[in-house]
Amino acid sequence: MMPNQGQGQGQYPNQYPGQYPSQYPGQYPGQYPSQFPGQMPGQMPGQMPGQMPGQQQWPHGYDHSAPPSFPPLDPPEAQGGAPTSPPPSFVPQQQNVGVFAVDPGSIRGCLRRNTYIWLTNGSAFWLFPTFVGRNSISGFRWNGRMWTFYGTDLNRISSFQCY
Repeated sequence: MMPNQGQGQGQYPNQYPGQYPSQYPGQYPGQYPSQFPGQMPGQMPGQMPGQMPGQQQWPHGYDHSAPPSFPPLDPPEAQGGAPTSPPPSFVPQQQNVGVFAVDPGSIRGCLRRNTYIWLTNGSAFWLFPTFVGRNSISGFRWNGRMWTFYGTDLNRISSFQCY
């Protein structure tokens, strides 16, 4: 038997002096012992590791308590989905322009149109843009066989042409 255990020295039985009710040795008020396999000591029941108390756990690590992005991003399905046909079979000639970053207003006119994109790293491909934000663009990229969802920062685009 541990010292003071069962002697009722506090207000509650099995309480150590200076302890809050339902507090175990070495714990702060509100902490509970692990009752579930794999749960860390001091972790609240149902709380994920690294999660703050009172924070809800959402699937895939998405934190719904974070402020929404502006403008809100819709999933690709809500934006109409991928094109049903492949892009044009030609590769356009890149124009020599001294643009350091693509302006969202200039590329917004290419929404839902086949657009050839040249990136600053030398990559080039067909994109069917469905969203243009302040700093990014997303849509469907042609990989040579099919359309796949893709997004990138506007500052990574060297130039573009839409058709």
